[in-house]
Amino acid sequence: MSKKIFVCGIGPGSLGKMTVEVRRVLEECQVICGYKLYTDLIKDFFPNKEIINSPMTKEADRCRLAFESASRGKDVAFICSGDSGVYGLAGLILEMQKDFKDVEVELLPGVSAALSGAALLGSPLTNDFCCISLSDRLTPWTLIEKRLSAAVAGDFALVLYNPASKGRPDTLRKACSLLLTLLPEDRPCGYASNIDRVGQKVGILTLKELAVFEADMATTVFIGNSQTRVVGKNLVTRRGYSIEEVL
Repeated sequence: MSKKIFVCGIGPGSLGKMTVEVRRVLEECQVICGYKLYTDLIKDFFPNKEIINSPMTKEADRCRLAFESASRGKDVAFICSGDSGVYGLAGLILEMQKDFKDVEVELLPGVSAALSGAALLGSPLTNDFCCISLSDRLTPWTLIEKRLSAAVAGDFALVLYNPASKGRPDTLRKACSLLLTLLPEDRPCGYASNIDRVGQKVGILTLKELAVFEADMATTVFIGNSQTRVVGKNLVTRRGYSIEEVL
């Protein structure tokens, strides 16, 4: 009897951005488990599946439900948006596996918001970059500020996850306030909201404009490095090629 959890990164949630492997697993598994927002995104694509979900802040309960279902002999697709190892629950699943030693776990990668959002904006991540979450629910704000400062010191392009929420409406503004002491106010930035979903919005703006931008949890923010430029309608970070070499 099979006892297995496939931890699947589903990308933004559209079929077009899912890997072939993840789509196959979702079609073959009896159970799909995940945060309700994510199961709602894909449930119509995979009818006749048993759906297990839970609300935000119930991550450990969600993982345990997946293990309990797998322990009863069902193959479970445990879904996370983007990639399950990038601000997802892959790590928590692996830590909890010690309590369910008879359940096998396999991780399947997905397209992260950093990558899918960057593709909508152009090519802002062509060179080295850092991903930093602005959520201080699990990470102290003092540590987030330390990471932002260190990334700027290294001239990394930045990808900011979880820039704001109803409970944290000012975190992006706080981050920009710090960044404006370290970077020029005209530093090219961008955002991508509701990627590949209803209400998708994409825009390019300056760091000064970003400081008053209204973001939410469905928004991914991009801040360029010293080599980032606006090229036509695209945000482009140069890797070092000269135009003469390209031509």
